[in-house]
Amino acid sequence: MATQNGIAYIQSTLNNTIITITDSKGHIKVWCSSGCVGFKGSKRSTNYAAQATAEKAAASAKKHGIKFVKVRIKGLGYGKDSSLRGLQIAGLKITHLWDVTPIPHNGCRPPKKRRV
Repeated sequence: MATQNGIAYIQSTLNNTIITITDSKGHIKVWCSSGCVGFKGSKRSTNYAAQATAEKAAASAKKHGIKFVKVRIKGLGYGKDSSLRGLQIAGLKITHLWDVTPIPHNGCRPPKKRRV
């Protein structure tokens, strides 16, 4: 199988980390989330869960012949840096890195602050 380039989409929310790896045309090859790896509840939002998710997704992507990825990160969660580290540990080479987090220009009102 020929070496192909891919695109890794990392969506990091405050509750979960979802990683989708596609080929260069945008066809989904692998996807994985923190719950898919085995983390449940509040453990899904940790840095360790994001790294484990990235390692599992990268290992599956290597089976599909993907060795080089362009990474697009979206979200404000805790797992942004850890998921990048997980992709590198698993052996994928990161060629480009974009932060595509949507930033409102005074759009919708944000949710109220949580009181515990």
